Amino acid sequence: MRLDIKGLKSERQWRSATGFSQAQFEVLVSFFKASYESIYGKSIEERTSESPNHPTITQYNELLLFTLFSLKSGLTYDLLGFVSGMNGSNAKRNQGLGLEVLQDALAKLGLLPKRNFETVEDFNAYFKEHKKLIFDATEQRIQRPKDKEAQKESFSGKKSAIPSKQ
Repeated sequence: MRLDIKGLKSERQWRSATGFSQAQFEVLVSFFKASYESIYGKSIEERTSESPNHPTITQYNELLLFTLFSLKSGLTYDLLGFVSGMNGSNAKRNQGLGLEVLQDALAKLGLLPKRNFETVEDFNAYFKEHKKLIFDATEQRIQRPKDKEAQKESFSGKKSAIPSKQ
């Protein structure tokens, strides 16, 4: 794998590549390993040794680094694959695997935000303890509806992103 953990020399590089300090990363690796083995019933070494191909990622810290780097960098799968020494489809597959394991590890640690509530009462009870509420209010573009009434409902008032021809 070209994306190599040995290349991270400073705390600044660790935080830039993963969002974590080296010490935080090392702690997370142990929980990541436990989640991986809980999900797959085998170690990463056992699973990769059974693969008919030559896997690019063969250790827990490599998979965690790859997963965190992919989230932090926002690269396309083809470019992520290029940076890490694999093709785009393997990059997508490895990111999916890493995300599944990371989500399980963070859930077991109680570090994931609660996203779903059954009732308004559940929501209110939850936020009696948790004072911060973060909303992503980023406007998303939609295709312009054909119906005039629907156009009015979805009108944002913003100028077109495409320059008009004059």
